[in-house]
Amino acid sequence: MPRPICFMIMPYGRKGTQFETGKGPSEIDFNALWDKAYVPVIKKLGYEPIRADQDVGALIINQMLERLYFADIVLADMTIANGNVYYEVGIRHAARENGCVLLASEWSKGLFDVAQLSTVRYPLPEGDITDDTAQRIQRAIEEKIPTMIKGRAPMFDAVKGYPSAPDPKMASTMQGFLHELADLQGSIRANRALPGEERMAKAKALVVKYGATPIAPPVAIALVRCLSEAVFIKDDWQTIIDFIDGLPLDLAEKPEFREQSAYALSNSGDDLKAIAKLQALIETSGPTPERLGLLGGRYRRLSEKKGIPHKEVARLRGMAIRAYERGMDLDLNEYYCSCNLPRLYRARKEEGDEKLAQSVLAQVLMSCERALARQVQDEFLPQTLLTSVFDLGDATKAETFAKTINILDLVPHRAERLVDDLATSASYVTNVERRLRLEKIVAGFQADLLVS
Repeated sequence: MPRPICFMIMPYGRKGTQFETGKGPSEIDFNALWDKAYVPVIKKLGYEPIRADQDVGALIINQMLERLYFADIVLADMTIANGNVYYEVGIRHAARENGCVLLASEWSKGLFDVAQLSTVRYPLPEGDITDDTAQRIQRAIEEKIPTMIKGRAPMFDAVKGYPSAPDPKMASTMQGFLHELADLQGSIRANRALPGEERMAKAKALVVKYGATPIAPPVAIALVRCLSEAVFIKDDWQTIIDFIDGLPLDLAEKPEFREQSAYALSNSGDDLKAIAKLQALIETSGPTPERLGLLGGRYRRLSEKKGIPHKEVARLRGMAIRAYERGMDLDLNEYYCSCNLPRLYRARKEEGDEKLAQSVLAQVLMSCERALARQVQDEFLPQTLLTSVFDLGDATKAETFAKTINILDLVPHRAERLVDDLATSASYVTNVERRLRLEKIVAGFQADLLVS
């Protein structure tokens, strides 16, 4: 009789981990991990090991879906945030009630809700998978895999009667909730069209209407984002802090709310507490460009405060650079982190910093061009493009892009930050004629802000 099939979901080849130094290797040889650790265990457990990249037919999505459904068990390595792996795990969870086991290194942090799922952990001190490491991995996973095979997939626990006979009462309740959520989202879209000073009053009214306990996570997230978009004066940030602090603890501790809380704390003036919150979030939930960008921004703000000793400025600037660099390395398409680096390199003035600034600028502009080509709807994209051509010293493009931005459309703290960044960028341009043209644009924005 043929042995039952174990279908393995994992990256293949050598892949970077993007984890902070000391938290794991910078790169993993997943082929060695498969050959030296997983295959021996799978065979010992009585299964035939199959991995997607070994079968050309698995490149066809229909055949990949068939394997995910019909495999007796599925193992998934979640050590790094690989999109294909996450997608295939979701398919298996929705298709079969059990037989899917997640595995990951001891130091890795899962993304999204996957981080809450039971996972078999194994030691991975280096990425080349020595014989000793392979033996340690085998010992760590061999006994645990059989005990988790019978675990129920989340969909089968969340939706009673899934997939053939979901509870009609639950369906009716969910329909009502979704209609309410649609009404809330419509109100939030309408709120964006109001003048800046009116948005917070309307946002607070939406909190009163929809924010009563028990509050559902999607509603809480929508309300926090609504409040964040409505901030018009510094004191408004306390409203966001108070709202998050008033949420049930299990909800307030979710990464989305911890990020927003840290951002609000910083903008209310408490950068040090914001940094502590962000560092704890990255430690427990893993790094993302957004989190590292927020962290870099807090260090940068501290470095720009008046009266700080020169050595402390250099230290804080260096920490901002490291945070932004890590965020950029996680995803080169995300320009939030990278667009801040050229000015910091030029302020640092170390050997090679100008070359680094030019290299990052090229990457930022490519990322922005890709976003434009994909028609990404991002309110920060025009501002990023303008700042980047300022950093490039291209006065002609800057004059063109500046006409597309009404500085008074931005909430005050963002407008002031943009104008400050543009002024800093212009100051580093050595060509006098181009610098004067850039400074004229900045002066125009400054005059508009003063009139308002």
